[in-house]
Amino acid sequence: MYKLLIINPGSTSTKIAVYHDLTSIFEKTIRHSAEEISPFPSVASQYTFREKTILDCLKEYDIPLQFDIVVGRGGIVRPLKSGAYAVNEAMKTDLLNATYGEHASNLGAVLADAIAQKIDGCRAIIADSVVVDELEPIARVSGNPLFPRISIFHALNQKAIARRYAADCGKRYEDLNLVIAHLGGGISVGAHRKGRAVDVNNALGYGPFSAERSGTVSSIELAKLCFSGKYTAAEVQRLLNGQGGLMAHLNTNNALEVEKRAEAGDEHTKLVWDGMAYNIAKEIGAMCAALNGEVDAILLTGGIAYGKKFVAYITGMVGKFAPVAVYPGEDELTALAENGIRVLDGAPCHTY
Repeated sequence: MYKLLIINPGSTSTKIAVYHDLTSIFEKTIRHSAEEISPFPSVASQYTFREKTILDCLKEYDIPLQFDIVVGRGGIVRPLKSGAYAVNEAMKTDLLNATYGEHASNLGAVLADAIAQKIDGCRAIIADSVVVDELEPIARVSGNPLFPRISIFHALNQKAIARRYAADCGKRYEDLNLVIAHLGGGISVGAHRKGRAVDVNNALGYGPFSAERSGTVSSIELAKLCFSGKYTAAEVQRLLNGQGGLMAHLNTNNALEVEKRAEAGDEHTKLVWDGMAYNIAKEIGAMCAALNGEVDAILLTGGIAYGKKFVAYITGMVGKFAPVAVYPGEDELTALAENGIRVLDGAPCHTY
């Protein structure tokens, strides 16, 4: 029996889980209050604080440090192929220095390695980081060579759902063409051709707007705003990521609250809520085109996929392109555990 520890850091929490093979025997979301986080000037500086909270939690619940592998959520590193990667010093240096970008998930590999080093024979890996890059060359071409299209998306959940759907159909992910939309705090839509995400929107840059992200906006209007003298560079970035999307329109990033307001008859809220679904459906249509219209299924996943009316709106727009299957929620802990089991069973583990 394999014993796995899974670590998934978020901006205000650290989710951990203990698996025996693929059976979860313990899960805990460790919340970090604003008062606890505010003293730290960067994500990297939270490292020892978060490590202590994990170790304290395991001790509190009498869970011994006896694991075969520790799997951390992959952060923003250089573009990677899909799969598992052993944590090494080069990876940790890039993550702690935020060489490619700063995000709470950057701590996943660092925390996994710190805990694995306390256990004889234990390995530390990440898997299907947000920067998984399988784009075809043509998908990278934008309207200006200064701004190539890059791959940042919910690779972990999209890949896990793709494999789950394939198993449900008695097929292999590598034999299917799928369009997968992850609908959560961020939104990414990917075109998966025979096991590779050959085109995706950048969940931190362009595509549908989401709870806090503006998505694609007018480049001309953005340029005017940047040089208006009204905003600093940091403030503009916050308008695009953090204060955009539902937050900008409705002053909340709580999708459930927005859904309730829309269903209660708030016309402006309904317009914005439907507008987000409309934008997602258009992106799904674009990804169907990227697959030359040869699409076996469209998969909707993520927390917002629990919203039946929201899903129905999208399905009404794209249902003629391919069958739509819904996998609400995001079980990233299980997805990470599945990758850990594959490595323990002998699957390749790449070197960063």
